[in-house]
Amino acid sequence: MELGDVPAWLALALSAAAIAISVKAQRDGRRSADASERSAKAAEETLAEQRRQEADRRAAEEAAAIPRALLRVTHVSRDLFRLHNDGTGAAHNVTFVEEDLPAVFRLKGTGDVSLQAGEAVDFLMAGAWGKPIPPQLFAKWEGQVEPLPIQVPPRGNA
Repeated sequence: MELGDVPAWLALALSAAAIAISVKAQRDGRRSADASERSAKAAEETLAEQRRQEADRRAAEEAAAIPRALLRVTHVSRDLFRLHNDGTGAAHNVTFVEEDLPAVFRLKGTGDVSLQAGEAVDFLMAGAWGKPIPPQLFAKWEGQVEPLPIQVPPRGNA
């Protein structure tokens, strides 16, 4: 080995070391970039989820703020019952599912029944001819597509 070859070998060794360091730095940079992308994606997903939750919360608050009717039946005496609207909104054109009604059922004559919030109306209901008073009635009104069950209290409990 000659003296002139030492700097060449030293340059080769330093070049090899520089290549190794460069490759390692490139890998570390790639890992760091991948981690940054994963972190950014997770942050975007978290933000999207927070926005969905906020939208759901706002929708629930808006739905809760809409005035709704809430019907309830109480027993007054003998065959007399009372239909109450305990909700915050009106129940217009209240109708009951005919198949579930007892033999005698008369609600405010033959006209349509509408109850504002806090209003009540009396009605007659009696069982006969094998059709007893049911434990619940199914009612619907404007804005209420599916009939809702309304618990009928036993006679004697006011």
